[in-house]
Amino acid sequence: IWQTIIYFGLMILILIFLNWAKPNSATAAGFVVWAYSFKWIISAILAFFLGLSLHLFYGFKMWKVLISTYAVVLAGFLFPTQPLIAFVTSIVALSLFLAFEKGELKDWLGSTWDFAKLIIPLLFLGVMIAGALLGRPGHEAWLPSRWIEVAVGGNSLGANFFASITGAFMYFATLTEVPILQGLMGSGMGKGPALALLLSGPALSLPSMLVINTVLGLKKTAAFIFLVVIMSTFTGYIFGVVFA
Repeated sequence: IWQTIIYFGLMILILIFLNWAKPNSATAAGFVVWAYSFKWIISAILAFFLGLSLHLFYGFKMWKVLISTYAVVLAGFLFPTQPLIAFVTSIVALSLFLAFEKGELKDWLGSTWDFAKLIIPLLFLGVMIAGALLGRPGHEAWLPSRWIEVAVGGNSLGANFFASITGAFMYFATLTEVPILQGLMGSGMGKGPALALLLSGPALSLPSMLVINTVLGLKKTAAFIFLVVIMSTFTGYIFGVVFA
């Protein structure tokens, strides 16, 4: 089990550093600024250790790890201001080598490809819908910002409850919540209601309620919905108070 912990831990760390956002404050200092300044280098080092774990734990040939590393380093030197090129190079190199593997490694690549085909279209669709309905900060879209401010602006219990109940009945992929929330917050949604929506959305949807009802019955389903909505409401409210 420790091999699995190391393997998934490295992937999680890579994901964290790749998505490390630029500090908003001009006075920000310490680890946050340091991590952002060196996030691509840190991610590259973690990616090398991920390849090393594939070699040690799953039999991935070391020469393939070294060739992939060389390709990434070369791309980094050729395009020092475009780190995404090196990132894409690493994905392409690893995918090409895994395509000729057998057993668990090839199954891993196949599962990754299946998830990509399932998730990426939904993600792009969510971004397009969010952009059309919500726009971006400073640019009005189809849905007036005033309506959003009235419904979920600020951090009142009513706004958090409305966000929770709306998220509970909405049906969208988890990843599409990110662009949708970005558009909502740019149009005036408070931080507390945003978290409430983010909590209740993945936990519930109208189709899942119908399925749960057939298994657990009406009373238990109603109790589950009640707990999700109420806990999301109060969690969002507390978050909004603390991080206002």
